[in-house]
Amino acid sequence: MKRLSLTIMLACCMLTMAAQEDIKVNYQGAKPTISDFITAFLAPVYGEDGECDESTNAVRNAWERHQKGIKQPEGNTFTLDVKNGYAVYEIKYDNNLLRWEMCFWNEADGKHKLFAYNVACFQNGKYSPGQYDGLTFLRYDNATKKMNFYQPQGFDAVYEQADGAWIYFELPRTGKDLKVTWSWDDKNQTKQKIMKWNGSRFTF
Repeated sequence: MKRLSLTIMLACCMLTMAAQEDIKVNYQGAKPTISDFITAFLAPVYGEDGECDESTNAVRNAWERHQKGIKQPEGNTFTLDVKNGYAVYEIKYDNNLLRWEMCFWNEADGKHKLFAYNVACFQNGKYSPGQYDGLTFLRYDNATKKMNFYQPQGFDAVYEQADGAWIYFELPRTGKDLKVTWSWDDKNQTKQKIMKWNGSRFTF
């Protein structure tokens, strides 16, 4: 994916999230958990035409089934790891894998948390981006109990290394670091690096 395409993708993410500015995160206890962030993020958003935003429909439906204790359809799994602040929903069929990941980080200032929502599709084990693929961040404010779309520092370096490659991310179930993969179809090769989280930004 060229940098222009990445810019367009990020712009689309921003437009999608614009309708969800000031997302209220309701929770019980001393602080929100990954479940609370998921519930807030996946709350239906309706446009002027009354239609619900379809970009999160699949994972929203899976989350509702999980909360109600309803078994997921065959080939689908929803894994919630509250202790590690991580969740993943996967759909497997034929040689295809669709993956939705969610997690959050505590920021070093003690006042904010960073929530991430990541979508990636694969075919025959190879990255095959779909319509809604990409990594989205929202920043949660402890004082207001709300979160908004946010782009952490450090990602310019990711896109600068694209050189015509598709880029996809893997969120951490344990630890704090992101895995980044560049995939070149024309060269049939990939490159991976780890982005380390230092409490305020990601760095290589």
